[in-house]
Amino acid sequence: MDRRSLIKNAGIAGILAVGSAPAVHAQAAVRWRCASSFPKSLDTIFGTSEAFVKSVRDMSGGRFQISMHAGGELIPAFGVVDGVQSGAVEMAHTAPYYFYGKDPAFCLGCSVPFGMNTRQQNAWMYEGNGMKLMRAFYAKYNIVNLPGGNTGAQMGGWFRKEIKSIADLKGLKFGTNPFAGKVLEPFGVIAQSIPGADLYPALEKGTLDGLEWVGPYDDQQLGFNKIAPFYYYPGWWEGGAEIDFYINSKAWEGLSAEYKAIVEGAAAQANLSMTAKYDAKNPIALKQMVGSGTKLRPFSQDVMNAAFKSARQIYSDLNHTNPEWKKIYPDWVKFLGDENAWFRYTEGTFDRFMQQQKL
Repeated sequence: MDRRSLIKNAGIAGILAVGSAPAVHAQAAVRWRCASSFPKSLDTIFGTSEAFVKSVRDMSGGRFQISMHAGGELIPAFGVVDGVQSGAVEMAHTAPYYFYGKDPAFCLGCSVPFGMNTRQQNAWMYEGNGMKLMRAFYAKYNIVNLPGGNTGAQMGGWFRKEIKSIADLKGLKFGTNPFAGKVLEPFGVIAQSIPGADLYPALEKGTLDGLEWVGPYDDQQLGFNKIAPFYYYPGWWEGGAEIDFYINSKAWEGLSAEYKAIVEGAAAQANLSMTAKYDAKNPIALKQMVGSGTKLRPFSQDVMNAAFKSARQIYSDLNHTNPEWKKIYPDWVKFLGDENAWFRYTEGTFDRFMQQQKL
């Protein structure tokens, strides 16, 4: 049998045996930088991005390295969209609703007041039209998005005084995300969006009368319970806030199929693990703070109803005035309606029953 016949009939074992295997080329080494909007002190959010870059490094055998940089280290916390869009950094880890001022449509990829919970947001992004619609929106910013975490439903925040009715909100200087601030404006709230690292001094100095961040674990880490006594729930503006990885589109297209798959897999793991961290850590932190004197309070029904009405009016207005919002919102709200109808009979009913039981 001649050499050509041997190779033809022997398969890969035969090729290797005769020393004629085609060269296997290792993927070229890649070095990226990722700018976060969050401080290093948060082992939940910033820690999730650190776990992401470790996964990328490990899955690529060390060939794909991404360095993580806390908010303000390379780029201001709220400047990461500009940084990724321009290519100053290859990627960022951020909460899309920070960029309400650029376009309110950013927020639909994260969370809007009285919006989806975590499972519903994931369902819309992964199995609904969410990813397709948000990718089309982000394209004009030279961004490719990937879900990279979710906080779950958040708390309503810390206040120096009790909030018994809508009237108690008038004149309140409150730190929150921009969309929530817009909903609260009609009630006389002076809303401010401040990076996480700057919230404690703002509350301590009286620049803010109250603020919200995420939930018990992060809030305890940042020390808000040491300043403000009243802790309200729920954070109706964030029923399940998605944190995203933003990747410069040119940098993304420059990756091999293998590296793209690695990034997507690591991001999906980050998305899952962040929620798990919060679900595990929040109950313990809440018990500790209440045990130390934190006064837990629910928002009154009139606050909830008024805020819901304000949010719906804003959505309606945007649907008539903002073309980008109108491309996404109708699909989003229909999906949410179907999800809520389903959850009403399953998750909602089961959860309400279980929460009444003594275990």
